Order: sequence, then C-alpha cells, then structure tokens
Amino acid sequence: MTTPFKTIGLIGKPSHEGAALTLQRLYTFLQALGYTVLVEARVGAQISNIDNNSLTELVELGNQCDLAIVVGGDGNMLGAARVLARFDVAVIGVNRGNLGFLTDLNPDGFEASLEEVLRGEFISESRFLLEVEVYRHAELKSANLAVNEAVLHADKVAHMIEFEAFINGEFVFSQRSDGLIVSTPTGSTAYSLSGGGPILTPQLNAMALVPMFPHTLSSRPLVVDANNEIRLKLSLENTDSLQVSCDSHVVLAVLPGDEVVIKKAEKSLRLIHPKSYSYYNVLRQKLNWGSRLY
Repeated sequence: MTTPFKTIGLIGKPSHEGAALTLQRLYTFLQALGYTVLVEARVGAQISNIDNNSLTELVELGNQCDLAIVVGGDGNMLGAARVLARFDVAVIGVNRGNLGFLTDLNPDGFEASLEEVLRGEFISESRFLLEVEVYRHAELKSANLAVNEAVLHADKVAHMIEFEAFINGEFVFSQRSDGLIVSTPTGSTAYSLSGGGPILTPQLNAMALVPMFPHTLSSRPLVVDANNEIRLKLSLENTDSLQVSCDSHVVLAVLPGDEVVIKKAEKSLRLIHPKSYSYYNVLRQKLNWGSRLY
C-alpha cells in the first residue's frame, strides 16, 4: 500500500472499557498492515500482546510518528493536541466520547475509512492554538496553550470580577462579569457556544471574545482577527484569586492587578479527516440542525 505514513501512534482514554477495545482493534489492524505502531505509555496496559518497546511518552510519540490516532472524546483530543501541535504530525480521532466535534471515525467500523486515510485519501486542515501568558509586575509568571478557548474567571462559582480588555494596546472595554471566554474557531462549538458566542468556521483566522454574564445589557460577543494580541488587565479591586483555564484542562493562577495576554500561537494542529468529512454535516448532526421542523 502506498501511504504517506510509516509510523503511527495510538493515544487513548485511560481506564475506559470502550476505548480499550478500540485501541486493541487499532493496534492489531495496523500491525497486520505492516505499520510501525507506537502506543502512549499510560494506555499501553489496555492492549494485550504489546511489545514494551512500542510504549512511549506523548512527547516522544509526537516526535517519532507521522500520524497520531486519538481514541476518546474531544477532551482527549484537546489534551493530545496541545502537545502534538509542536510536531509536524497528522492527527485523527476515533470518537469514544459524547459530542465528538473533533473525532471523525466511528469506533464500530473505522477500518474502511482509516484505510482510505492511510492511502493518502484525506482532507487536511490547520487549526491554530492560543498562547496564554500571565504577567505580574511585567514579569512572566506562567504560560500554556489552548486549542478551544482561554477563560478568565474567579475561582468561585458565580462570582463577579472586574477587568479591562485591550486589543493591540488599544483600550476596548471595561467589564464587570463572571469572566471572559476567548475562543478559537475550533472552540466556537464548545464552551463559547454555551455562553452565547458565534460559531466560527474552521478556516477563519479569527477569535471570539464572549463575556460571561456581564453586568450590562450592552455587552455582546466580539469577533476579531486572530493576529491581534488581547491583553486583559485585572482590577486591583478584585478581592479573590482568579484563574485562566485553558480548554478546562490547564489552570493558570491569576491575582488582582495581573495581566493576561492571549494571542495566536506559532504552532498549529494538523488535523486530518476522511474524504467524506463535511464541517456543516458535523454541525447538523451534533446540533440537530437536520431534525424536522413540523
């Protein structure tokens, strides 16, 4: 078989029965086709008859593989994507979660679609990430990446905070709210959508700023070019500790008076889909747009 891929990595959802079954099928299927298969070490125990030399950490997997297959839900894809974006590795997902906006392959019959992908018959797209930095007295204190969104919020539920937003150094608005969601197009169908944000199609080079329960009726979501730098200045009037959550997985601590800088990351995620993939079909399925009105 002529293929653009030689070494394939398997990443999964630990301690999940369904994911374990899919990982086992993938491992057997790919080995039978003659591929070199590496498996993320933390899920290796879920696969029987595996060579210990095939087990590796996620960073090394990204460094060695041409293709990474993520088994699980969008959460597993996001966690893997923040690491794999550093490497020129194609990524595809097998859905073992709930909605599965980012995971295309059906776990009950992935073989035919995957064989097409392995032959080079696939759609490739680049999804940009956000780089999130926290500064205290002009000193960088912490940083991380986000695939879906960066969310500024209090560490208490339903607690209002005060901050100012600047874009490329220009003052845009001040706000009292439960926080702010800064979303990529990839994340526009996730937490941002729940907060009333717009859906951004993946090819857009844009970010959405979505206020969370603002203390004014005039505050609305704002879409800006992704090449802009967003700076959030936290008021000293905030009495509690704050947080910036990256994809709801990574939490950066923020104190009153700190500044949060959010911008487009240099690295992007190379996501691939079967030839039959349609973004609008995914929206229809996941958001029930195709249901009858009458």
